[in-house]
Amino acid sequence: MTKIVNSQITDAITQNHANVIASAPAQSMGLVYQAMAHSISLAMQNGVAVQNAMQRINIAVVSTNCKKIVEHATI
Repeated sequence: MTKIVNSQITDAITQNHANVIASAPAQSMGLVYQAMAHSISLAMQNGVAVQNAMQRINIAVVSTNCKKIVEHATI
């Protein structure tokens, strides 16, 4: 059994491994950016939900105060 390996095969495997190793940092940074964008979008969504809830509370407070003003105005 011979232990001679075709140089074209070793070159192909070496280039493939080099390509994978070279693209790994870019892929990992892409994943980091996607995770960061997702967390920022969740924070913004939470902020919008809080603002909506505060607006509903504001409407309830204004309505209650208007009702009290009308009740005191008729007395």
